[in-house]
Amino acid sequence: MDYSSCSQLLVLAILVLFTLAQNIINAASNGVFNVIDFGAMADGIRDNTCNWNTYSTVLVPPGKYFVTSAVFKGPCKAPISFQLQGLILAPPGLSKLADKESWITFESLRSFTLTGGGTFHGQGRTAWPENQCHKNSNCQLPISIRFNKLNDSTITGVQSVDSKFFHINILGCYNLKLNKINISAPDDSPNTDGIHIGRSNGIEISNSIIATGDDCVSLGDGSQNVLVSDVSCGPGHGISVGSLGKYKKEEDVVGLTVINCTFTGTSNGVRIKTWPDSEDGKASNFTFEDLFMNNVENPIVIDQEYCPHNQCNIKVPSRVKISNVRFRNIRGTSLTKEAVRIVCSKEIPCQNVEIGDINLVYNGIDDKGPAISSCSNVKPTLVGKQIPATCV
Repeated sequence: MDYSSCSQLLVLAILVLFTLAQNIINAASNGVFNVIDFGAMADGIRDNTCNWNTYSTVLVPPGKYFVTSAVFKGPCKAPISFQLQGLILAPPGLSKLADKESWITFESLRSFTLTGGGTFHGQGRTAWPENQCHKNSNCQLPISIRFNKLNDSTITGVQSVDSKFFHINILGCYNLKLNKINISAPDDSPNTDGIHIGRSNGIEISNSIIATGDDCVSLGDGSQNVLVSDVSCGPGHGISVGSLGKYKKEEDVVGLTVINCTFTGTSNGVRIKTWPDSEDGKASNFTFEDLFMNNVENPIVIDQEYCPHNQCNIKVPSRVKISNVRFRNIRGTSLTKEAVRIVCSKEIPCQNVEIGDINLVYNGIDDKGPAISSCSNVKPTLVGKQIPATCV
């Protein structure tokens, strides 16, 4: 593919398919806006706008569309459905990025729908060799898809492939449902979190497949009332709360249910992680239930001494209070002998932790004998079967 021949299109492809600043209300009689009709071509998309007084649809038909960056920003006068049937490609590498932090952004929309079975392709394979963000915390790479300030909206049946950084980032959203999402990147792709949630309430992720190089789903500060159900995770780093407590003025994380999910070959299963020597914070009301672990390295983890690259003072306890956590009916195989690891803060021990009906069998090759658990600064309530014996 000759990307140089598309250079002008890549420069022009700051895609805005609808705004309130421009008005083409009379452009379509049925409220369906096909981007082909407004200048889009299968080898690139030019600027287009869409605005409609009643329910309308933006259609991206089958084809390949090269986009440097895109912002779809409301508020809009009426609900909008964005139907992606084609393949949207990011520019290769890092040199031609129009925005170093975002590629595709949907923002300030109500009753918005994104569907169609199409694909956002971040072309991360062309950027990962240049990506040194695992060594430099100040570097910036674009998140593939941002959902900012969406209310009462639905994302269904779309794919994200090979993001340069996070695949999907959810920020400031309320009552957002994601269903039948397919996310994929190699297991060694750096910082390619599947879905990251922050400062949002009422997020549901269901019936999805997430295979990537970092967390399948991660919750940052301010996440409330999140439901993750019927998700297949792996490869990746599992489903994580945190890390929490690193920054000032972080908001509490309250309410997460992870149910009926499968983890395959992940480095973690379900995990809560906070920094030592942290800022004050709270993380509470978590339920992890009906989960299957298939050769997962660390199936159940609470880690309040999370300190990657030794960039913290591990001798000072975390000040994030963890409470009301339930692990129920978690079964399968662990690749590490320590199948359950619960390390809570010496200063603020975990409170009201329940562990019930756990059946995790050691399936590794580095050691012999059954799986074990390790616990500190916690007195959990134990219910039903415990394999391995937990916190005894």
